This record gives sequence, structure tokens and C-alpha cells, in this order.
Amino acid sequence: MAKNLEPDLKAKLKEYFGFNQFRGNQETIINNVLQKKNTFVIMPTGAGKSLCYQLPALIMDGTAIVISPLIALMKNQVDQLTAFGVDARFLNSTLSKAEITRVKKDTLAGMVKLLYVAPESLAKEENLDFLKKANVSFIAIDEAHCISEWGHDFRPEYRKIRTIIDNLGNLPIVALTATATPKVQQDIQKNLLMEDANIFLSSFNRTNLYYEIKPKLDSKKQLIKFIKKHKGQSGIVYCLSRKTVEEVAELLKVNDILALPYHAGLDAQVRINNQDAFLNEDADVIVATIAFGMGIDKPDVRFVIHFDAPKSLEGYYQETGRAGRDGLEGHCLMLFDQDDVNKLEKFNKDKNVTERDNARQLLQEITDYAESAVCRRRQLLHYFGEIYQDQLCGEGGGCDNCNLPKDRTMDSEEHVLWALQTVEQTKQRFAIKHLASVVAGVTNQYTESYEHNKLAIFGKGKAFSEKYWYSVIRQILLYDFLQKDVENFGVLKLTAKGKKFLKNPFGITLTKDHDYALMTEEDAEEQENLMQNRGKAYDQVLFDLLKTLRKKVAKEKNLPPYVIFQDPSLEEMATTYPITKEDLAQVNGVGMGKVQKFGKPFIDAISKYIEENEIETASDVVVKTSVNKSKIKIFIIQQVDRKIDLEEIAEAKDLHFEELLEEIEHICYSGTKLNLDYYINQVMEPERQAEVFEYFMHSESDHIEDVMKEFADEYSEEEIRLMRIKFLSEVAN
Repeated sequence: MAKNLEPDLKAKLKEYFGFNQFRGNQETIINNVLQKKNTFVIMPTGAGKSLCYQLPALIMDGTAIVISPLIALMKNQVDQLTAFGVDARFLNSTLSKAEITRVKKDTLAGMVKLLYVAPESLAKEENLDFLKKANVSFIAIDEAHCISEWGHDFRPEYRKIRTIIDNLGNLPIVALTATATPKVQQDIQKNLLMEDANIFLSSFNRTNLYYEIKPKLDSKKQLIKFIKKHKGQSGIVYCLSRKTVEEVAELLKVNDILALPYHAGLDAQVRINNQDAFLNEDADVIVATIAFGMGIDKPDVRFVIHFDAPKSLEGYYQETGRAGRDGLEGHCLMLFDQDDVNKLEKFNKDKNVTERDNARQLLQEITDYAESAVCRRRQLLHYFGEIYQDQLCGEGGGCDNCNLPKDRTMDSEEHVLWALQTVEQTKQRFAIKHLASVVAGVTNQYTESYEHNKLAIFGKGKAFSEKYWYSVIRQILLYDFLQKDVENFGVLKLTAKGKKFLKNPFGITLTKDHDYALMTEEDAEEQENLMQNRGKAYDQVLFDLLKTLRKKVAKEKNLPPYVIFQDPSLEEMATTYPITKEDLAQVNGVGMGKVQKFGKPFIDAISKYIEENEIETASDVVVKTSVNKSKIKIFIIQQVDRKIDLEEIAEAKDLHFEELLEEIEHICYSGTKLNLDYYINQVMEPERQAEVFEYFMHSESDHIEDVMKEFADEYSEEEIRLMRIKFLSEVAN
């Protein structure tokens, strides 16, 4: 059945949303929903989660009910769908009685394809009676982690959703979340009685985000300096308290940064106005408590700053995930100070013992994440039960730890062995803190009461501190020698890899933690200079012009600018210069629906720009039969700019790898600079790269055969071609 639907699905995707390709496992998920099966989607922010229920809703008969936690989020989604020509509505407390009556009437008449409701609205008897009469296709539960008391945004009213759905009949359920640890996943399925659901777990890896942590030294200066470097870009600054939010917003305003505050203590209308100003690009920066953002679907947030420490790694992932939802770069900066964590811990003093212990564990994980010198991406993915295979997450991108030039490694074979023996001898029943105490030989009430001070391993590592052993155990957990027990919070168990190591230890390298207490402002500055500037393939002047026009059109239409066209679409326009409706409709993320609604002023502006600047466009020099070829080149440039693996790019365009290399070579020979370092570094060691690069620098020929002869077939043809591309990009273009 899925196979027959594929051509129709792609046609529908283009027709409704203007996209040519599905991302990740969207297509498989959509087929599952169309077959009316229960579906559980765990997909990171920005990966296209909403499309997984929006497209099936448009294809299926009836109205899909979308349960969403925030009014602002509903409005954003409805605005975006309306811009695509889709009849979507919401039912919540902001509507008048007459508006509610109109929504219900149109739904019963079969006009509404998606109806967004809050769980509180869903529970009202008059709404339940109305929904029983409606032709409901399926129920989608967005932000499903709100169901779980182990989730970072627990909402008690979400716990009642299953009972309400049962009142509406036997309907298929689609549960969706961007953040769920294995424990939370288990809780969601159990509460929604969805143990039979097909689970679609996407990678939590947000490849376009750069993660960075700096010690909080001169925080105001650090903040202003960072934001000024991102002048004119949208960003969010998260603070711990309302007071800090107000102070930071004022500080930014005084320093000529268009910033506004957002927190629960503000008047409701002020909050709405400030949020709208941010969405409509009348403010560049929102300074907020974590109450802000869950309802924000702004795709072009370029940076997220944690001015204070977040409450949990899950919360941090969700908050940083608001950057780069359009697939372009996002910078995530945390200013870390242990005092912030201590303040958060004081807030938990009134909770019961279990809740307090859990909250303390979550805060400890934030400290661990900040102080660890291991790849940030590896740590985040591990938290969600995903193993990151690469040692580094990419030079010049990825995270500060992978880009840090200092040698922080240590040979740790013996210490890894002792740590694993500690887990084994304590019968795999204890958490990291206790294990560190045992191996470090710390006598306390716990090591004594369990008689662990009598074990052979006790005190074997007493030459090192508890904190040191804590770091060792944490790292071997990341490297899959240990695993967390899902049923017993915090308890660590040996994996097959750990058991194998106990029998046959081998050489292993671990990393020394950061000591932020000893770090100077100069050390912190060093990190900042490591982020490489990636060249842009599009016409920056035209892009800026189109962005200004988008804002003007958005104001006229009373819509957020990104609803008109998103940044990746503007980038493509500034690369391809479309001057007809047909050409504009081919731009990714546009489609004919948007062309009819918003296209004319953009076509006029591009035409005028081309004429004034005497630009020769692809359509002037390429015969009509080559248009698809030109589109492929643009697609390649954009995907490389976003550091997508070449195999993935080839697969997306149904090309052999050989054909893709040819296309890339054509792009480079025509003078466009492409940075393939992120890919080449995965397949060739630096010494080998240097050797071939040096050859091209002094050779009179760049013929592949000559190079292979020179090196006596020591390098593959693919490696030499990749290095020729690198050489041309860096030296010739």
C-alpha cells in the first residue's frame, strides 16, 4: 500500500507545501497515519514534525483534531497553513461566542481540515458533544511529553486526554514530541494506551546547531558582544528570574539592541504584543524566562543564549532547539556559573523528597554537561538514548569541545577498568555518586551501611578525587561501557561492551573536564574565535532586499514574515533569480499557492534588481532543457552549505556518487567556492590531505591520471577528486 501512495504523496507535498522532497522518515510516518494506525513520532525540533500530521489531514476525509498546549502555537500553525491555502482553525478561549459558533458550524459542514484545540477546551462538555457529531479523521497530540511527569513540561490535564478520546470513539492517535528520554517515551505510551503504536524515532542530532559554553565572567559584556556580532538576526536570551529578564532587556536596549522582555509577570496584552513584535521582526531579541518559546514556531531564530543555567538537559535541548528551525545555522551559547545551579537547587527545597532528589539529579546533569570536555553533541544525544558514532562533531561547526585546540586527553585504561569493577562489585545497583565514593575510598554512611568499604575495589583510586572518578564514570557511560537502568532512576549497569572490557582491557583515552573556576576571560575569548565563517552561495544584497520586502508584505497582510516565505526560500531566490510565476513556484518551500498569494512583489523586485545590476541569470545562459540541471546545482550548493553528507545529497537527487562529484566539480570550475572540509575530514586523515594539496599547489596539471601516477595508486580516484575540489575552492575561487 505504501508503495502505491508514494507518487501521490510527493505530488501532494508539492501542491500543498511547495516542497519537492520529504525529510528523514516523514514519508513512512505519513503512510502509517494514512493507514489509520496508531503512530508515535519522536523527532527533533526543526525536522518537520508538524508535516507528519498536517499532510495526512489534508489527504484524508474529515477533520483532524490537533491537541496543542499553547494558544500562541495554535495561532502560528493556523497562520502558516492558511498562507498555504489550507482551511485550518483553532478552538480556544481567545474566540468570541460568535467565532466559536462559526468554527463549529464550518467543521460540521466538512470545510475544516485541521482543528487545533487545547486539552482544557477538549474537556468541556459542549465541545465534546460537538466533536461527537463531527467527522474526525484522527487525533494528533502535539508536545506529547507534557503527558509524562518525568518530562520537562509536565501538564496534569494531558493525563486526561486518553479518557476524552475514548468518548469520541475508536480513533487513530498520532502522538508527537521533540524531546523524550527512554523513560518519558515509556510513560507516554503507557498513559495513552499506545503500546501497540508504530514508533518512529528520528535522530536527535541537530546538525545545523553549534553548541558552546563559556564561563560566566563578565556576563553583560559577553552578552552584548555576542549579540552585536549577530546584528539584525533573531535571537532568544533565557534568564532564570523575571527580575533578570527585565534587567537584561533594559541593558540590551541601552546598547542599541532591539530587545523586549517576556515573562509570566507581564500583563497578558504586553506579553502578546512583545511576542508579536518578535515574530514580525520589529524586535530582534526576546529576553525571557523559560515560560517563553514553547508556543513559538519562528523558523529563523539564529541564536539562543542561556544567560543563566537551564533546569535540565531536556529543557536545554528543547530551548536550544528553537534556533535554526529552517535548517540554516543556529548558535547555542550557555554562560555557565555553578552559582546559578545552586540557586535553582534552592528553589526545589519545598518539594517532597523524591521530587527533590530527581530535580537535583537533573541539575547535576547540567553541571556535568557544562564541565565535560567531551563532544557536546555526543552528550546530548546520549541523554536521549542515542549513540553518536563520530569522535568529533565537525571542525568549524558542531561544538566548542570538538573545536578546542588544547590537549585535554589522558590515557585511562586502568582507571576505566577500576570504574567498571566498582559497578560489578556493587552488584549493578547504584548511581554514579555512590560508585565514585567507593572507588575513591570515601568512608560515609552509605559506603559503610552497604559494607562497600570492605570490597576489594574500595579506595583503589584514592589518589584521585571523587569528582575525578565521577568524570571517568560519566564518560564511560557516554562511550557505551555502562547504561542507565530505565526502571530505576540513576542506577548504572554494565553493557556487553563493559563486560567485554572487564575480561580483556584495552588502551582507551578519556578527556579532562573543564575547570571554569580557573578559566580567564582570555581563555573564553579563544573559543569565540574558533567558529569559522562559512561562505554564502547566494546574492547577499538581493537576499537583504527580499527580506525587507517580506517584512513589508507581512505587515500589509498582518502575518509574521516567515509565513510569507522562509529564509531558505529567500536564499534560493537570491541564487536562482526567478522572474516568472512558474520559476518562483519551483523554489523550495513556495509552490503555486504562495505564488498566487504573495509572489508578484517578489517577482517585480527580482526583475528590477537584475535589470539595475545587469545580472546574467541561469535562464539567460542555460537552454530550457537544462533547468533541472541548474536546480540540482543550487540544491547541492545549499546542502553543502548546511554540511549534509554527500551520500545523503546524492540519494536525495537520485544520483550516483560519481555523478554528484561531477556536478560539484562543475560548480567549482565555474568559480563557486564550496567548503567540503566537513566531509573530507571524515574520509581522509590530515596528513594525507596535506600531501595531495601540496601536489596541486606545485603541479602544472590537475589531471587525475597524473596525480594517481605520481602517488603510485596510494590514493583512490575519489580521494584525489575531493582534494582537487578543496584545492580549487580554497586557492582559485
